[in-house]
Amino acid sequence: MKSRLLIVGSLSIDLVLEVPRLPAKGETIIGSSFETFCGGKGNNQTVAAARAGADVMLLGKTGQDEYGQRLRDTLIGEGVDITHLMADSTQKTGIANIWVGPTGENSIVIVPNSNHALRPQDITDRAEIFTSAAVVLMQLESPFDTAAQAAQLGRQHGAKVVLNPAPAPIDGKLPEQILRNLDFIVPNETECELLTGIAPNDETQCHKALDALLALGVDTAIITLGERGAVYKTRGMSAPIYKAAHEVEVKDTTAAGDAFCGALCGAMAAGKSLDIALDYALAAGSLACTKSGAVPSLPDKAAIEKLMTHAKI
Repeated sequence: MKSRLLIVGSLSIDLVLEVPRLPAKGETIIGSSFETFCGGKGNNQTVAAARAGADVMLLGKTGQDEYGQRLRDTLIGEGVDITHLMADSTQKTGIANIWVGPTGENSIVIVPNSNHALRPQDITDRAEIFTSAAVVLMQLESPFDTAAQAAQLGRQHGAKVVLNPAPAPIDGKLPEQILRNLDFIVPNETECELLTGIAPNDETQCHKALDALLALGVDTAIITLGERGAVYKTRGMSAPIYKAAHEVEVKDTTAAGDAFCGALCGAMAAGKSLDIALDYALAAGSLACTKSGAVPSLPDKAAIEKLMTHAKI
């Protein structure tokens, strides 16, 4: 039985500034700290899955620079298989500039660089690695046609194909070549509203939004709701199922969604039911809010299981 999680996605170095508030146009403010962290949704979700106990491989692309080497060294240290992590001599490694406010809210600007150099042919050239994948997880920090090729190969080889549509397209339209090969879609509240035109603010709106997501052709739609937890619906279910988040002291929400997706897909790849995998993912996402930075905030298996037993953290 296949149990490997294959993640196709982005890597970057996060430049994180803690600020008292976001500056107005033309204004200069003084921040309280600046740090650099390994990041990018593909990288974050990979590390999240590995720390949660998954057998995980990352297919992506960095530049041949100091930032790229730092990402590689970090992934190796986490026990991730980076055999198919490419280095592009013509591109710099991606970066993200992240401004974090006093209550943990954040604003992010991404410069994709090498992530946009990950092309469909790169995926096709490594088609053999899809044969061992139980789950294939993608995001949208790489080009759409690249994600489409990964989804196609995942479906072709019998894997569960999962899309975290982040960042969601501004026009709300996902390409049909991606949608037709998806089993799961996992947006947050903002991404859900962009994709469906429905803000999942209450139970009625969540139900409508889930139905709109299922109408895209996927089998299961999961919406992450921040401190409210998550809600999901599978095709054929009469009503959604809600899952509560854990109460934690929030410091930085930057990687909460990535922790959720990595833990969710890692658990599913290991053969856990969707219900149990969601419990695992919610614990991981909650814990990720308690520390600053993307990779440093991602919890390990022991911490996740401890929180799931409702022990104090």
